[in-house]
Amino acid sequence: MNVKNLIILVIINIIFFGHLSLAKEVNIYSHRQPFLINPFLEEFTKRTGIKTNVVYSTKGLAQRLKAEGQNSPADVILTVDIGRLYIYEDNKLLLPIDSKVLNENIPAHLRSPKNTWFALSKRSRVIVTSKERVDTSKIKRIEDLANPEWKGRVCSRPGSHVYNRALMASIIAANGEDLAEKWAKSFVDNLARRPQGNDRAQVKAIFEGQCDIAIINNYYFGKLKYSEDLQQQEWAKTVNLIFPNQGNDDRGAHINISGGGVAIHSKNKDNAVKLLEFLSGEVSQNLYGKINFEYPANPKIKPSDELVGWGIPKEDQIPIIKIAELGPLAQRIIDRVGW
Repeated sequence: MNVKNLIILVIINIIFFGHLSLAKEVNIYSHRQPFLINPFLEEFTKRTGIKTNVVYSTKGLAQRLKAEGQNSPADVILTVDIGRLYIYEDNKLLLPIDSKVLNENIPAHLRSPKNTWFALSKRSRVIVTSKERVDTSKIKRIEDLANPEWKGRVCSRPGSHVYNRALMASIIAANGEDLAEKWAKSFVDNLARRPQGNDRAQVKAIFEGQCDIAIINNYYFGKLKYSEDLQQQEWAKTVNLIFPNQGNDDRGAHINISGGGVAIHSKNKDNAVKLLEFLSGEVSQNLYGKINFEYPANPKIKPSDELVGWGIPKEDQIPIIKIAELGPLAQRIIDRVGW
């Protein structure tokens, strides 16, 4: 980055934050939408007196943090999907954290081996099926979606999306590269249409009869069920929710995370750690379930009543870092099979 662009970034940061550091503040770069994190931040400020400042973007924040270098005002990074967290760690943009609270609240398989990032909530990749057109007893595992019986009956968002890439990585971890690619090819052969849209769009496609089966993150079911759009509520009413791979000898449903870490050049490290500790604690862990239908990453906290009503899945206990490490291979398979 040249000097001119660096100066421009510093000026932008001063405009956004007013200054680069105060004793009672914490600056956040967030990939999570404001309406999802504002209730957490308001509660954090109320309890600690620490002001929170947020820059929100769906993409480009890792590149921005890297470009800003030591001039960055960022203290905390909040994002979704292990692949995105891993980008920050891989680019050495996160500080190792020595926090007894975080280590006690977040299980080892849901945090960085280097303690640079920690899961803050969990989401399960689940199967939804038409209530009218699919016998759910025939689908027990994610692998079952490759069965010829479902040819022309499956919908999916693009395989290259981080949610599906992580799912593909979990299948590689469980079955090996060759069997995983065989599954992916058969899965693509079963698609009813070109991969497109987001997870909501897959449920809509089932409602409209374009397909009978789809893969979504569990929280989208809750978003549709309680949507202000009455039509979206109708979409949710037409599908069953299946948590795959629940057998006694099976691995459990694939789990992904939202999470966070402390920015490498944080000027307010102590406050940053306090925020992450708060997000891993009881108040925030309960909010994740109530606001976004996500499961608590802290095993001491019970899921919300709504989530309990859907069923508490047996979870794949693979260290989440393995999903990130297998991401590039998963993407190569996705590209080869045309998902």
